Amino acid sequence: MTFLKKYAIIIAMAVLAVLAIIAAANVEHASTSHEPPKLSHSLIEHYGGTFPRPDAAEQPELDKTYKVIFDVVSPVKDATKPHGGLERVARAVNIFGDAGVPLDHLDFVVIVHSKAAPSIFNADTYEAREGAKNPNTGLIKALTDAGIKVIVCGQTLNHLRLDDDQIDSNVIIAPAALSTLAIYGNKGYAYEQL
Repeated sequence: MTFLKKYAIIIAMAVLAVLAIIAAANVEHASTSHEPPKLSHSLIEHYGGTFPRPDAAEQPELDKTYKVIFDVVSPVKDATKPHGGLERVARAVNIFGDAGVPLDHLDFVVIVHSKAAPSIFNADTYEAREGAKNPNTGLIKALTDAGIKVIVCGQTLNHLRLDDDQIDSNVIIAPAALSTLAIYGNKGYAYEQL
Protein backbone atom coordinates (compact mmCIF):
# COMPACT_ATOMS: atom_id res chain seq x y z
CA MET A 1 0.00 0.00 0.00
CA THR A 2 1.37 3.38 -0.92
CA PHE A 3 2.07 6.13 1.53
CA LEU A 4 -0.75 8.24 0.04
CA LYS A 5 -3.33 5.48 0.47
CA LYS A 6 -2.28 4.87 4.10
CA TYR A 7 -2.47 8.61 4.78
CA ALA A 8 -5.98 8.85 3.20
CA ILE A 9 -7.22 5.90 5.27
CA ILE A 10 -5.89 7.45 8.50
CA ILE A 11 -7.56 10.80 7.70
CA ALA A 12 -10.87 9.09 6.82
CA MET A 13 -10.82 7.13 10.08
CA ALA A 14 -10.07 10.30 12.06
CA VAL A 15 -12.97 12.15 10.36
CA LEU A 16 -15.33 9.24 11.10
CA ALA A 17 -14.23 9.17 14.74
CA VAL A 18 -14.86 12.93 15.09
CA LEU A 19 -18.31 12.59 13.45
CA ALA A 20 -19.19 9.70 15.79
CA ILE A 21 -18.20 11.79 18.82
CA ILE A 22 -20.29 14.75 17.59
CA ALA A 23 -23.30 12.50 16.87
CA ALA A 24 -23.07 10.89 20.32
CA ALA A 25 -22.87 14.31 21.98
CA ASN A 26 -25.94 15.51 20.05
CA VAL A 27 -27.95 12.44 21.02
CA GLU A 28 -26.96 12.84 24.68
CA HIS A 29 -27.73 16.57 24.56
CA ALA A 30 -31.11 15.98 22.89
CA SER A 31 -32.14 13.34 25.40
CA THR A 32 -31.19 15.37 28.48
CA SER A 33 -31.96 18.96 27.49
CA HIS A 34 -35.64 18.66 26.53
CA GLU A 35 -38.28 17.35 28.84
CA PRO A 36 -41.36 15.96 27.12
CA PRO A 37 -44.14 18.54 26.93
CA LYS A 38 -46.82 18.28 29.60
CA LEU A 39 -50.50 18.31 28.79
CA SER A 40 -52.56 21.22 30.05
CA HIS A 41 -56.14 20.87 31.25
CA SER A 42 -56.79 24.57 31.78
CA LEU A 43 -60.61 24.50 31.93
CA ILE A 44 -61.64 20.84 31.80
CA GLU A 45 -59.63 18.55 34.06
CA HIS A 46 -58.71 15.03 32.96
CA TYR A 47 -60.02 15.41 29.38
CA GLY A 48 -58.95 17.12 26.18
CA GLY A 49 -55.34 17.77 27.16
CA THR A 50 -53.47 20.37 25.11
CA PHE A 51 -49.95 21.61 24.57
CA PRO A 52 -50.19 25.39 25.16
CA ARG A 53 -48.70 27.49 22.35
CA PRO A 54 -48.72 31.08 23.69
CA ASP A 55 -46.32 32.32 21.00
CA ALA A 56 -48.26 30.85 18.06
CA ALA A 57 -50.12 33.03 15.57
CA GLU A 58 -53.94 33.24 15.40
CA GLN A 59 -54.55 33.50 19.15
CA PRO A 60 -58.18 33.91 20.26
CA GLU A 61 -59.21 37.40 21.31
CA LEU A 62 -59.99 37.44 25.03
CA ASP A 63 -62.93 39.84 24.84
CA LYS A 64 -64.92 37.91 22.20
CA THR A 65 -67.51 35.20 22.68
CA TYR A 66 -66.96 32.10 20.57
CA LYS A 67 -70.02 30.22 19.35
CA VAL A 68 -69.46 26.73 17.95
CA ILE A 69 -71.71 23.74 17.32
CA PHE A 70 -69.79 20.48 17.27
CA ASP A 71 -71.43 17.80 15.13
CA VAL A 72 -70.31 14.53 16.77
CA VAL A 73 -71.18 11.82 14.29
CA SER A 74 -68.12 9.56 14.04
CA PRO A 75 -68.52 6.00 15.31
CA VAL A 76 -67.25 4.78 18.66
CA LYS A 77 -63.87 3.20 17.86
CA ASP A 78 -63.02 1.68 21.23
CA ALA A 79 -65.83 1.03 23.71
CA THR A 80 -63.36 1.29 26.62
CA LYS A 81 -62.10 4.82 25.78
CA PRO A 82 -63.86 8.19 25.65
CA HIS A 83 -65.29 9.07 22.25
CA GLY A 84 -62.72 10.95 20.18
CA GLY A 85 -65.21 13.64 19.14
CA LEU A 86 -66.20 14.41 22.72
CA GLU A 87 -62.51 14.49 23.70
CA ARG A 88 -61.91 17.02 20.91
CA VAL A 89 -64.69 19.24 22.27
CA ALA A 90 -62.93 19.20 25.66
CA ARG A 91 -59.66 19.95 23.85
CA ALA A 92 -61.28 22.95 22.11
CA VAL A 93 -62.41 24.29 25.49
CA ASN A 94 -58.90 23.84 26.89
CA ILE A 95 -57.26 25.45 23.82
CA PHE A 96 -59.30 28.59 24.44
CA GLY A 97 -58.58 28.33 28.16
CA ASP A 98 -54.84 28.09 27.47
CA ALA A 99 -55.12 31.41 25.64
CA GLY A 100 -56.88 33.01 28.61
CA VAL A 101 -60.44 32.99 27.25
CA PRO A 102 -62.83 32.50 30.20
CA LEU A 103 -65.56 29.84 30.11
CA ASP A 104 -68.30 32.47 29.98
CA HIS A 105 -66.92 33.50 26.56
CA LEU A 106 -67.38 30.00 25.14
CA ASP A 107 -70.85 29.24 23.83
CA PHE A 108 -70.26 25.65 22.74
CA VAL A 109 -72.94 23.14 21.81
CA VAL A 110 -72.48 19.45 21.01
CA ILE A 111 -74.99 17.49 18.93
CA VAL A 112 -74.45 13.72 19.06
CA HIS A 113 -76.14 11.47 16.52
CA SER A 114 -75.85 8.52 14.20
CA LYS A 115 -72.98 6.13 14.98
CA ALA A 116 -71.69 8.35 17.82
CA ALA A 117 -74.88 7.78 19.85
CA PRO A 118 -73.55 4.99 22.10
CA SER A 119 -71.26 7.56 23.73
CA ILE A 120 -74.27 9.21 25.42
CA PHE A 121 -75.92 6.02 26.72
CA ASN A 122 -76.42 5.82 30.47
CA ALA A 123 -74.25 3.35 32.40
CA ASP A 124 -76.63 0.38 32.26
CA THR A 125 -77.50 0.78 28.58
CA TYR A 126 -73.87 1.24 27.57
CA GLU A 127 -72.75 -1.84 29.45
CA ALA A 128 -75.61 -3.93 28.03
CA ARG A 129 -75.01 -2.81 24.43
CA GLU A 130 -71.26 -2.19 24.34
CA GLY A 131 -70.04 -4.72 26.91
CA ALA A 132 -68.00 -2.20 28.91
CA LYS A 133 -68.33 0.55 31.47
CA ASN A 134 -69.19 3.85 29.74
CA PRO A 135 -65.92 5.84 29.57
CA ASN A 136 -67.82 8.95 28.45
CA THR A 137 -69.83 9.50 31.63
CA GLY A 138 -67.17 11.62 33.36
CA LEU A 139 -66.36 13.49 30.16
CA ILE A 140 -70.00 14.39 29.52
CA LYS A 141 -70.35 15.60 33.12
CA ALA A 142 -67.15 17.65 32.82
CA LEU A 143 -68.43 19.25 29.61
CA THR A 144 -71.84 20.09 31.02
CA ASP A 145 -70.33 21.34 34.29
CA ALA A 146 -68.27 23.72 32.14
CA GLY A 147 -71.48 25.05 30.56
CA ILE A 148 -71.24 23.09 27.32
CA LYS A 149 -74.63 21.90 26.07
CA VAL A 150 -74.58 18.22 25.08
CA ILE A 151 -77.57 17.28 22.92
CA VAL A 152 -78.59 13.99 21.31
CA CYS A 153 -80.69 13.51 18.20
CA GLY A 154 -84.14 12.15 19.10
CA GLN A 155 -84.40 10.51 15.67
CA THR A 156 -81.25 8.51 16.39
CA LEU A 157 -82.71 7.38 19.72
CA ASN A 158 -85.86 6.20 17.93
CA HIS A 159 -83.84 4.34 15.28
CA LEU A 160 -81.89 2.62 18.05
CA ARG A 161 -85.16 1.83 19.89
CA LEU A 162 -83.99 3.64 23.03
CA ASP A 163 -86.17 5.19 25.68
CA ASP A 164 -85.27 8.68 26.84
CA ASP A 165 -84.23 7.38 30.25
CA GLN A 166 -81.56 5.18 28.62
CA ILE A 167 -79.30 8.15 27.93
CA ASP A 168 -76.95 10.01 30.24
CA SER A 169 -78.94 12.36 32.51
CA ASN A 170 -76.68 15.30 31.54
CA VAL A 171 -77.68 15.05 27.87
CA ILE A 172 -80.55 17.05 26.35
CA ILE A 173 -82.83 15.40 23.77
CA ALA A 174 -83.60 17.32 20.58
CA PRO A 175 -86.17 16.35 17.95
CA ALA A 176 -83.38 15.81 15.40
CA ALA A 177 -79.77 16.66 14.66
CA LEU A 178 -80.97 18.16 11.37
CA SER A 179 -83.11 20.76 13.12
CA THR A 180 -80.52 21.42 15.84
CA LEU A 181 -77.80 22.12 13.27
CA ALA A 182 -80.14 24.48 11.37
CA ILE A 183 -81.20 26.31 14.55
CA TYR A 184 -77.64 26.96 15.69
CA GLY A 185 -76.44 27.72 12.16
CA ASN A 186 -79.09 30.43 11.92
CA LYS A 187 -77.82 31.83 15.24
CA GLY A 188 -74.35 32.29 13.72
CA TYR A 189 -72.54 29.33 15.32
CA ALA A 190 -69.41 28.07 13.62
CA TYR A 191 -69.74 24.43 12.54
CA GLU A 192 -67.23 21.67 13.28
CA GLN A 193 -67.82 18.03 12.43
CA LEU A 194 -66.11 15.48 14.66
